[in-house]
Amino acid sequence: MTFLPTLGALVMLVLMRGRPLLYKYTALATTAAVFVLSLVMVFKFNQNTASFQFIEKVNWIPRLGSSYHMGVDGISVLLILLTTLLSLVIIPASWNYIKDRELSFFAAFLFLETGMIGTFCARDLLLFYVFWELMLIPMYFIIGVWGGPRRIYAALKFFLFTMAGSVLMLVAIVAIAYLARPNHFAAPVFDLDQLQNAVFSFPVQLAAFLAFFIAFAIKVPMWPVHTWLPDAHVEAPTAGSVILAGVLLKMGGYGIIRFCIPLFPDAAAAAVPYILILSIIAIIYGALLSLVQKDLKKLVAYSSVSHMGFVTGGIFALNIIGVEGGVLVMFSHGLLTGSLFLLVGFAYERLHTREISAMGGLASPFPVLASFLLFFTLASLGLPGLSGFVGEFLSLLGLFSYNKAMAVIAAGGIILAAAYLLWMYLRTMFTETRDEKWFKLSDLNLREISALVPLGALAVWVGVYPATFLNIINPSVTRLVHQMAPYMAQHGNFLTRFLAALGGRL
Repeated sequence: MTFLPTLGALVMLVLMRGRPLLYKYTALATTAAVFVLSLVMVFKFNQNTASFQFIEKVNWIPRLGSSYHMGVDGISVLLILLTTLLSLVIIPASWNYIKDRELSFFAAFLFLETGMIGTFCARDLLLFYVFWELMLIPMYFIIGVWGGPRRIYAALKFFLFTMAGSVLMLVAIVAIAYLARPNHFAAPVFDLDQLQNAVFSFPVQLAAFLAFFIAFAIKVPMWPVHTWLPDAHVEAPTAGSVILAGVLLKMGGYGIIRFCIPLFPDAAAAAVPYILILSIIAIIYGALLSLVQKDLKKLVAYSSVSHMGFVTGGIFALNIIGVEGGVLVMFSHGLLTGSLFLLVGFAYERLHTREISAMGGLASPFPVLASFLLFFTLASLGLPGLSGFVGEFLSLLGLFSYNKAMAVIAAGGIILAAAYLLWMYLRTMFTETRDEKWFKLSDLNLREISALVPLGALAVWVGVYPATFLNIINPSVTRLVHQMAPYMAQHGNFLTRFLAALGGRL
């Protein structure tokens, strides 16, 4: 799965220049093959163990103590399935919408797929960092070359924000790799299995945790390091926005679960209340900003800030229900927000505008588009029976177990989501038609519908029978929560103790 997309991209670049139909079908066949492999992985995955599976480990750079160490657990499996599905979907969705340097565009997405899958599989910190940075390069070009009028500004902002966090993380990686050595003459330790057995002092844990967390918080993105996201989404081409929202944002949540918490448990437990406060701010802040957006794409972008707040909120509740909810929100958000960006892109190709005020009455000329938009709008606002409800409900339950007041405030984000999404739908679909020429335009075609149907089907599956997915992630989540239990008990519930102390003084 990891390197098949790179092989496909190289074949396209070397042998298929000037043959658009051939390289498009090659890109489609490559992503389809990778998706099939991911399905095989899911079916062969043993759901009854928290151990990593499909392990590959060979010496890579022995002098540095780094190995090519790959493997997946329940969390990785779910996110890889999401990655391969969205990668397959965006190829036909972009079929006729890229007019310049088509070959390079499709090749860039295949290189990006290698980076994304490798990031979810890497069990060696140095290898993880290589894949993490590998993602940055093709996405930079996807935004900077095929983006909108301010694409260079957006690409540079995306690059600088991500790179700043990555440099901090690299310093922390090197530091803990040297501190984990059994003696001064041994090679650094980059292997996660060995690092999780290492014992670091609290100051070291805190410094390393902050470095890792800042890198992942930028990618999520959490408030207040979210400002690169709206620009990147608005200027990126449709396929870029889908992958950015559907997969790249999930790298932040995944990194927190995989590295921040298990490697630095004492620091993570101490940081819980502060990160939960930031998460709640992100939920409410992102929702309020979505309410006032005039650009349809920017509205969906700011909604991602709000929804991803449920991810970090559920994860840092650090109980089984909360962490499972956070992981399921990541999966669901990839399906739903990816679909919303596809629909915005399909509408833009026809109307040549994303301004909400310029739209209106679109349900009449585009009934199929309006139907799909209604479905994914209802799923995103948390309608029971669809995927958006399950993850956010579990995340709130986990947060409620930690602190009731926090959960009540966070639940306000769901109310605001219903407000900005339904208001958006009303203004774009059911007000007076702005332009009679729209009736001469075609509705969604079969190729565009085929990109949306599998995402919608999965959204229903998660909403109706979430146990299919929860059974996959439960052993890994349970292991993480049990590992953190003594540290959480040691640090206690900060807010409860603070409020009790405040009440005593009053």
